[in-house]
Amino acid sequence: MRSVWLLGSAALALFAALAIHLAPLDPGALQLQLAFSPRAFGAVVHAWSPQDLARYRAHIPWDFLLLVCYGAFGLLLTRRSRLFVPYAPAARMAVASLTPAAALCDAVENGLHLWLTAAPRFGVAPAYLLSALAATAKWALLAAFALAVLHALAGRGAAPPSRRD
Repeated sequence: MRSVWLLGSAALALFAALAIHLAPLDPGALQLQLAFSPRAFGAVVHAWSPQDLARYRAHIPWDFLLLVCYGAFGLLLTRRSRLFVPYAPAARMAVASLTPAAALCDAVENGLHLWLTAAPRFGVAPAYLLSALAATAKWALLAAFALAVLHALAGRGAAPPSRRD
């Protein structure tokens, strides 16, 4: 379990550091993540100064490290802790796959953002759409994992039903 908590702590620290690093961006990084069209993406990037764009691009290598940490954390928490023991094997496997799937989506998003922010890209609207879909899927999968953890924690606190004879 030590590795689970180390990965969780590393993911939390990296997330906090990246949030602080990206906080000055206006519009924010989330707006760029959810830019489904070249026009929406361009509106965000063109609102940024060259220094802002450099700040955004500089965070991406660290975000790759973050996605490795949170992907492994969720997988190992599900497999090594007793939190999900009451769940059916198929449900445990589904929960265990959420953060690695989110990390894969995040990696796709990061790769596309590195490419899309390196130079103006014309005629590749599907790349912008794929980037935003990957980001949307990432956030949805992470939310699903958080809800699964909350559900499991709520179930741990519930007393078993009593039998009255």
